[in-house]
Amino acid sequence: MSQTHIAAGATERTPEQQEALHAIERLVAFALQNKLIEEADRDYSRNLLLEQFGFSEPYAGVLNEMVLDGPQTLLDTLIDYGFEIGLIPENTDTYRDLLDAKIMGQLMARPSEVVRAFRHTEQTEGIEAATSQFYELSIHSNYIRMDRISKNVYWTQDTAYGDMEITINLSKPEKSPKEIAMAKLLPPPVYPKCQLCRENVGYAGRVNHPARQNLRVIPLELNSEPWFFQYSPYVYYNEHCIIFHHDHVPMKLTKDTLRRLLAFVGEYPHYFIGSNADLPIVGGSILTHDHFQGGRHTFAIQNAKPEAVFRHAGSPGLTLSLVKWPMSVLRLASQDPAELLEAGNAVYEAWKVYSDSTVEIQAFSEVDGEQVPHNTVTPIVRRSADGGYEMDLVLRNNRTNDEHPEGIFHPHREMHHLKKENIGLIEVMGLAILPGRLKEELDSIADILAGDRKLAEEAKDSEHVLNKHLGWAEELIERFGPNLNKEQAVALVQQEVGLKFAEILEHAGVYKYDEAGRQAFRRFVTSMGYTE
Repeated sequence: MSQTHIAAGATERTPEQQEALHAIERLVAFALQNKLIEEADRDYSRNLLLEQFGFSEPYAGVLNEMVLDGPQTLLDTLIDYGFEIGLIPENTDTYRDLLDAKIMGQLMARPSEVVRAFRHTEQTEGIEAATSQFYELSIHSNYIRMDRISKNVYWTQDTAYGDMEITINLSKPEKSPKEIAMAKLLPPPVYPKCQLCRENVGYAGRVNHPARQNLRVIPLELNSEPWFFQYSPYVYYNEHCIIFHHDHVPMKLTKDTLRRLLAFVGEYPHYFIGSNADLPIVGGSILTHDHFQGGRHTFAIQNAKPEAVFRHAGSPGLTLSLVKWPMSVLRLASQDPAELLEAGNAVYEAWKVYSDSTVEIQAFSEVDGEQVPHNTVTPIVRRSADGGYEMDLVLRNNRTNDEHPEGIFHPHREMHHLKKENIGLIEVMGLAILPGRLKEELDSIADILAGDRKLAEEAKDSEHVLNKHLGWAEELIERFGPNLNKEQAVALVQQEVGLKFAEILEHAGVYKYDEAGRQAFRRFVTSMGYTE
């Protein structure tokens, strides 16, 4: 461990000021160690932070140059001090995050320098090395909040369709009631228009929009159009990236969408890429800005086995498979991306207008004299082990009825105590993203199974937080009894949640996994000229 002596200051400091100055010096050292800045930037970066926190001189003590795993401890010290001197009006997660991003934005290369470094590594070491370096930058800059992500609850569950992944998401900070009320009073956003716009790079943020001074993006071209590549701040899986359009244009699935997905895996063969569906209910959370998600992760859907393989006379090098998965998946594979594009688009166009009343699939409804479409797909593209191309087209339909007003092919109401949000791309692939509230609620359900009679009685109150789970809890007690030990109860609750997730995906499947559903699925495939 080496020691660096910093020039002594002439002013007496309070302990809090000394801690803040020490944190600034350590943070600058951390940025150097992790290549956020270069040696020539050391004094410049320190001076920016000194100004930000109202200091005219640096730390005057001895600095132990320890290697740190992350910047969070130092940032917490500085943000605590920032609150004391009025840099943030309230000591809440929202305001702390705004200051956090501002601090780290002072300790990073400019966007153009990051892009140059990415291109240099790509040219000299390859695209995998470039993305790995960029991913590390996004972590060390605290844009990806690994301290929060590490708190997420994660487990796998064996199901009839393979091992699915279950997460309870705790990484997104919750806003206080006051902040929620303040956000409602603010005018609709004008700049940036949404959280995916390129103008977020360097943006200071506000109560209803996260700060992004520590965000960096990489330009890329898809289908001769300008797009950008960045990592998700919440990384639900390894190297979870977002590819977003240069302009604020709405999501729309077309042949060009499939062409873009194939072009991306041509340039980034170590990543998969997929798109949310483009209709409400079955779509993602942001339909106003065209974007995709990708990353370096093997999802359960990729391991799902084909149960029937079809061929088409017009595409001799291509196979189409029905996949054993709770949702309705057609897997197309070819060594030729052009052939795959044509076949994939033909399936998509056929599905958009396909109806089958025997299984409640209706392509259009008439509303005020207009035909409203219901059929779309969730497309996923990746490279196969032999270097070929695979495209999973997950068939979706967003129709509602009186029995299922939230969506016929959507989590049904008996599942809403666990999950009532849209089933988006990530969950389609077999990774559940469950709301943070479930961490405590599931633990309490485990307490009931472990014999907490008082809590079981309290849950009968309609206002109690566990009341929505009451029917499920009673079913578990009937099946497994109320006298498990806590460890057994926690494991059992996790198992049952995992099995429920598989059932939720079955609800979202347009063709059910029964004899009638599989026959109807085959009818659609053969209607396009495919033979088994």
